[in-house]
Amino acid sequence: MKRSKSTVIFVCQNCGNNSPKWIGKCPACSGWNTYVEEIVTKEKANPIFKSKSKPVLINEISLANEQRIKTDIKEMDRVLGGGLILGSTVLIGGDPGIGKSTLALQIFGKYSENGIKVLYITGEESSNQIKIRSKRLNVNGENLYVVTETNIESIINNIENSSPGVVVIDSIQTIYSNDLPSAPGTVGQIRECTSKIVQYAKNKGVSFFLVGHVTKEGSIAGPKVLEHLVDTVLYFEGGKSHPFRILRAVKNRYGSTNEIGVFEMTNDGLKEVSNPSEIFLSERPLNSSGSVVTPSIEGTRPILVEIQALVSPCNFGVPRRTTIGLDSNRVSLLVAVIEKRGGLHITSQDIFMNVAGGVKIEEPAVDLGICISLVSSFLNKPVSPETIVFGEVGLSGEIRGVSQVDVRLKEAEKLGFKRFILPRINSDNLKHKDSKQKYIGIENINEAIEILFD
Repeated sequence: MKRSKSTVIFVCQNCGNNSPKWIGKCPACSGWNTYVEEIVTKEKANPIFKSKSKPVLINEISLANEQRIKTDIKEMDRVLGGGLILGSTVLIGGDPGIGKSTLALQIFGKYSENGIKVLYITGEESSNQIKIRSKRLNVNGENLYVVTETNIESIINNIENSSPGVVVIDSIQTIYSNDLPSAPGTVGQIRECTSKIVQYAKNKGVSFFLVGHVTKEGSIAGPKVLEHLVDTVLYFEGGKSHPFRILRAVKNRYGSTNEIGVFEMTNDGLKEVSNPSEIFLSERPLNSSGSVVTPSIEGTRPILVEIQALVSPCNFGVPRRTTIGLDSNRVSLLVAVIEKRGGLHITSQDIFMNVAGGVKIEEPAVDLGICISLVSSFLNKPVSPETIVFGEVGLSGEIRGVSQVDVRLKEAEKLGFKRFILPRINSDNLKHKDSKQKYIGIENINEAIEILFD
């Protein structure tokens, strides 16, 4: 019998790129010292591959298995697109200590209460540690089973023997397969173990939750390998020192992406926040320069966020640019637009920007809010607390239209805002206008500055 050949390669632990020899800097992701030695076994492939599956007419495919299991946690169900699909694989990533294991245990506690058999597989903690956390969170463990295991073959045997409806693996980086000689946590092991999990989930109709570690760059360890294989990828946002946690869907084959769920970390675990706009604006300072409220669409939900800016004289040769929750490149672009089109000498100033509440905003519709907050801080003139501004800003200083305007305005009106600065094209096409509200359509950044600060 001919033995299979083994080859030594070096694999980048950030992006999965491989090289025949060790190199210091990855040419694919530019990471330094990320290559780890792995042994790859090459087996002789069967020239004739016999597939058991047959083509099926799409009109004859049944959707009977397209069932969603609700968690009874509305914020979680929203992010998942209405609930957990049978046979799907969900990956939850986030910084250490942000609450991934806490959320997973709370979700599976809800499933247990609803009579669904749950298997919690932990590779980092003991069963006693899981028990202590479950008591603190008041989790009903009537149908919740816990096992400490790191071998994927043993994990699958446990699943076969216990026949659960839902399985959580905490964390995927601790799991290894006997088929590979490399250490747990390497790209090869993550790829192999995740592939076996996904294949088992599709064949048996068992749903999996995978908890993933995040690297110092902010991505899940072995990132693109995992994101490509699983059905849904959820990221936890928000600092550990901040009480609010944002759960964002960056990939979802069964729902909308960029959908968010808002939670508050308490002593009893994560509590869902049903009205995040009100929470984010609860501590907003009134009549303070540099503070502007703008509506952002996150998935299918409108959220009002406070954008804060601080513009101060530069004491050194190079002005500082610090942004939290916003794209720093986008902010630099808008600063140049204010200087060139608005006639304000702002590029020589130190600029600090923040989105209150720990939310990350990437939507272009908040461009006007960023610009107005910068101008407000630069001129030291506050914006009226009843004013909402939104719109995309172009390089020529023009204000471009945005989508879902009526949804944004409805959310703002619900919280008592009465004055709206929006793109002219959106103002002219509004379907419903409240006579008690004031709608001001603008075409360029100069009009906005004149209306708000003259």
